[in-house]
Amino acid sequence: MALLHRIPHHLRCVAGTLRSLRTVSTFKFADLVEERTKTPGPLPDWNALKFGHHFSDHMLTVEWKGNWSQPHIRPFGPLAIHPAAKALHYAVQLFEGMKAYLGVDGRIRLFRPELNMIRMNSSSERLGLAPFDGQELLKCLARLIEVDRRFVPSAPQSSLYIRPTYIGTEPTLGVTTSNEALLFVVVGPVGPYFPTGFRPVTLLADTVHVRAHPGGCGGYKLGANYGPTVYPAKKANDLGAQQILWLYGEDRLVTEAGTMNTFMLWEAEDGRLELVTPPLESHLILPGVTRQSILDLTRRWNEFRVVEKNFTMGHLVKALRAGRVRELFGAGTACVVCPIERILYEGQRLDVPTMKAGAPLTNRLLKELSDIQVGEVALHSAMCRCSTAACRASGRPSSADRWDRSEAMVSEKDLRQPLPSVLLLLAIKARSPGIALGPALSL
Repeated sequence: MALLHRIPHHLRCVAGTLRSLRTVSTFKFADLVEERTKTPGPLPDWNALKFGHHFSDHMLTVEWKGNWSQPHIRPFGPLAIHPAAKALHYAVQLFEGMKAYLGVDGRIRLFRPELNMIRMNSSSERLGLAPFDGQELLKCLARLIEVDRRFVPSAPQSSLYIRPTYIGTEPTLGVTTSNEALLFVVVGPVGPYFPTGFRPVTLLADTVHVRAHPGGCGGYKLGANYGPTVYPAKKANDLGAQQILWLYGEDRLVTEAGTMNTFMLWEAEDGRLELVTPPLESHLILPGVTRQSILDLTRRWNEFRVVEKNFTMGHLVKALRAGRVRELFGAGTACVVCPIERILYEGQRLDVPTMKAGAPLTNRLLKELSDIQVGEVALHSAMCRCSTAACRASGRPSSADRWDRSEAMVSEKDLRQPLPSVLLLLAIKARSPGIALGPALSL
């Protein structure tokens, strides 16, 4: 239960029931059926990858019609869906965004995938879709990556993007619970999310449109949260901004930056250096995995105050004019971190000094997270502590020593056991001594 301390309330409800989910109807990795393609596709140029434009040879599908079908790895291809499917009419659709990384040691790593499974089950509950055991999905997903291992790119700043998706497919009109559903996963190699790579962006602070509202769905990863942002984003592009800084309410609370969580390093009004990001309680903010990882890392550093609290455009403008803002950046799975150098707001051009000193915090976070994701950080480093051989064997922290990071791995001969050897699952521990986020997955 220690993990739940750092999980927002609407995810905590799901996290707290993960154990019970294993007893309800769910698909099983042990029942996985594999059907290999007879026409493998060519590999793209690793150095010319466009985000979201390339896909592997296979996909994973699982149907739900009162009960779960066998999970099925099949050749990649179009879905057959009824024109009246609820996903097409009422946005009964959710998804996750994950990445697999080719490590410096040749192994493939997933980054904190258990948090994606918690969030995906939370989104499922919000849409009235059937729950599933996230650990079973991760094992199926691991096998899919093993089957399409050749699509994991080796170029710097590249990865295998993983898109689990869950849609209501009942072929009836009417705003009701979907009694049929399809869970599927596609994967494909990607380069940097922004074509320009790690470069600062300009945001348009939108005072007209809102991304989310209290009590709504902004805290869930639903397709319905993204479609309505396309038009405002196009208007922002026309004005020379790459993304929108989403605001909410009369006070103009700062919420998200495009599809990223927002972070600001500043000197607070009491003079202390502080890293601040908006809180999750109001459902205005998506509980990002990268967001949580940044909070965990910086709290462990203990070099400045780290807080989750609301701040407004008024606070930001005042701090910029007083020279108290050090860095402003976005964070998310797609981009990891992205520096922000300018905000367009009510006819003003607000220059943010993120790059004035070279964005030291943003760059440090990018390096530390990337090093963990590709295995540059050794297991025996100071980040990882486990006092007994039993802890190492079981993957559980002892009462005396807590994990900051942990690994779970099995050999090639154990492919039908908990995890294929191609996966090394990582987690970061929060600063609080009672919170152990590792191991990343206990299977």
